[in-house]
Amino acid sequence: MIVTIDGPAGSGKSTVARLLAQQLGVRFLDTGAMYRAVALAVLKSDASETDEQAVATVARSVELRFQDDAIHLNSQDVSAEIRTPEVTAISSVVASNPTVRECLVHQQRCIGEQGSLVTEGRDQGSIVFPGAKFKFFVTASVDARARRRHRELVAKGSSLTLETVKTQLRQRDSRDENRELAPMKPAADAVVIDTSDLSIGQVVDELRRTIERGSETTAT
Repeated sequence: MIVTIDGPAGSGKSTVARLLAQQLGVRFLDTGAMYRAVALAVLKSDASETDEQAVATVARSVELRFQDDAIHLNSQDVSAEIRTPEVTAISSVVASNPTVRECLVHQQRCIGEQGSLVTEGRDQGSIVFPGAKFKFFVTASVDARARRRHRELVAKGSSLTLETVKTQLRQRDSRDENRELAPMKPAADAVVIDTSDLSIGQVVDELRRTIERGSETTAT
């Protein structure tokens, strides 16, 4: 069984996906961490994120591996490093590179072939796993998402203002929604859930109930 959870930055999809996977007793795949890891590799190289060929070369050369809850880039745990504002600023640009997407979509599908999982991202239900049994698209207002992201950043010592975070989210939404390759959008058969006024627990409960109802229907 594959469950896909897509949505924009700050919608809570990563936290929801991780908790849902725990409750279902299946693996969790953080595809956003994969794109961030490639973006980090680009930062560490001499490549510009806007140089398609250079970014493609970096993407082909890196080794990504998940170990427990950590992502390793070329055998180094970069779980904390990929969450910096510098990586965030270029990750959607790197993710729009066709070669990056080709490399990572292939890896994601290979991971999916190994058994049941909950996977989150921006194109999991629409592109990567179009045959997934359960598809969700979680979203929220820009204000709600900016407040969440700002709280996370402040807790990590960031000095970015709420307005700056909101501007960054709007810019990223625009890039993700309007890119030519695999734009961010709900799959045609995805269940759309607005999390603006919901707690993480409430969202997880709603998704789990939907899956349980769907599983019961299939069983009968």
